[in-house]
Amino acid sequence: MAQPRWLDDRQQHVWQSYLHLNQHLYAFLEQQLVRDGLSGPDYKVLHPLSGAPAGLLRARELGTEIGWDRSRLSHHLARMEKRGLIAREECIEDGRGLMVRITDVGRRAIQAAAPAHAENVRRHFFDLLSDDELDTLATVFDRLLHDVTRAPARTSVAGVVS
Repeated sequence: MAQPRWLDDRQQHVWQSYLHLNQHLYAFLEQQLVRDGLSGPDYKVLHPLSGAPAGLLRARELGTEIGWDRSRLSHHLARMEKRGLIAREECIEDGRGLMVRITDVGRRAIQAAAPAHAENVRRHFFDLLSDDELDTLATVFDRLLHDVTRAPARTSVAGVVS
């Protein structure tokens, strides 16, 4: 059996910094959204719907877009529908499919939350980086995202399906 390739001190520092940044920045942004009446997951659902033609997407496409499995999406959509943020509809082309539509209430909610959200993302992320750093991050993030999304399930070194 191959020996594990442990992270060196530098790699460990970068990895932990990334994890902590992700955790703290997401928590901060979520707090700001809650003040505007939305949760982070609400915003994550409403954002692609607000930009879709007629505010309508297939549930499967929405789940893929936001990286959620079918069960999580279904449960959250039910909660959002009760609050009047979205409506679920049958798919006309495919009776088994489900469509998700942003409602007027949902559109007003995201329009109210988006300016402060964008300002907070800008202030606590983009404003702290130079143009060269942004270019580097874009290259790095695109490469990493391509790697983790190119195959739906791959076997890791330890033999566990990821």
